[in-house]
Amino acid sequence: MGQRIGKQHHRKKTIRIFGKSLKSRLAISYLFIILLTMVITDMALASILQSYFRSNVRESLDNQLSIAVGTYERYYADDTLEENIANDEDAFWRQSTALVQIISLNREVLLDSTGNLPATPLLDEDITIALEGRSGSSIFISPQSGERLMAVSRPLISNDEIVGVLRFITSLKGVEQTMRIIILNFVLFGLGILVISGVISNLLGRRVIRPIEELTKTAEIMATGNYNVVNQKFHEDEVGKLSDTLNHMASEIKKKEQLKNDFISSVSHELRTPLTAIKGWAVTIKDPATDREMLEQGLGIISEEADRLKDMVDELLDFSKFVSGKIGLELQTVDIRELFDFIQTHFDDRAKRESKDFQVKTSENMGTVYADMNRLKQVFINLLDNAFKFTEAGGTISISMERDRKMVDFIVEDNGSGISEEDIHKVKEKFFKGKTSRSTNGIGLSICDEIALLHGGELIIASQVGLGTRVTFRIPQGELR
Repeated sequence: MGQRIGKQHHRKKTIRIFGKSLKSRLAISYLFIILLTMVITDMALASILQSYFRSNVRESLDNQLSIAVGTYERYYADDTLEENIANDEDAFWRQSTALVQIISLNREVLLDSTGNLPATPLLDEDITIALEGRSGSSIFISPQSGERLMAVSRPLISNDEIVGVLRFITSLKGVEQTMRIIILNFVLFGLGILVISGVISNLLGRRVIRPIEELTKTAEIMATGNYNVVNQKFHEDEVGKLSDTLNHMASEIKKKEQLKNDFISSVSHELRTPLTAIKGWAVTIKDPATDREMLEQGLGIISEEADRLKDMVDELLDFSKFVSGKIGLELQTVDIRELFDFIQTHFDDRAKRESKDFQVKTSENMGTVYADMNRLKQVFINLLDNAFKFTEAGGTISISMERDRKMVDFIVEDNGSGISEEDIHKVKEKFFKGKTSRSTNGIGLSICDEIALLHGGELIIASQVGLGTRVTFRIPQGELR
């Protein structure tokens, strides 16, 4: 007992950990999606903003260059670049706050507003574009300060010829500082969203996990054998459907348990009756005073009750085989007229004893069916036995056959007490026993239904209370494939 409790405790602990784990995985999944979305969005926004700021800087430098180049071409183009530089003519670029370079056609720096003239020609892309007659720009890192710089260049034209390049250079330090502030704000904003999302994800996770935890608790209680518990349904979703299924399963198990208990009680009672008779007559026969006539009567009753017990045991064994799926069919070509002759011989005496009209409806050429002969006899004996039980003296019981191209219908019909609407859908269920005193162990029709299914057919029951019952045993007429 202690070991069992320990196992249940371990199982509960495992399920509880699994529940937390599932909730954590849900929360982590939500957070991962949000984080990934934020990172992609922030990177895209940062790239767009950086391009925007750099474009503004370039546009500002380009506007300043345009004014300076226009001034040069209008007022200073008559002199050479070298003469203008020698005369310190900086009026055409004086209004710019950027670093200014004047570059010759062979890429040598003729003037640098910082006073530092590079020793080698410049090979930057913006200069190359300007020497081709267009405005060019480039970004590079200053070898002196290590800052990121932007350079914009334009050609200087005199007499429709390019005579040099005017270049404005400015630092991107301000842009980069602005971008760092923006990115920091993005990060802080993202962290705030992650915290809020974490709280919401936890709440959503609890909303999803709670019904599953309730299902787990209910299943654990049912595992102990208590099927009276009903699981609470939270939402109309897949988990809610599972909850309905679990409750329905518990209801069906309770019903089957009750049917099984009733079946055991019924079988015990039915077994006790012949055993009591056998025991009583055995005692009577054992008495030396018993005369010959009573002795023969007792032996006859013992034989009848023994046969009755054998039939009950055989039925129980068959039922056990059907339930376990170990039953098989011995298929052969069955002559239907021969089968009906056997049935008539088997029930004629009973019909006379009970004053009932038993009709076996035959014709000259009834044909054959591919089936298990012994199982067919078992089905018809069972169905007709039920019909005799529930039909009063003077009533009519019949068996007939109808055939179409593919199926053969064997019909057992009576005008007996009939079956109520409440019970007609249950009579084929295992262990179901009717409410009347004539009802027996509740497995006969279940076995008939299984035999029909094994043949690839079905058992159809139609009935009205007080009018009678019609049972159709339908199977394929040809060889099964």
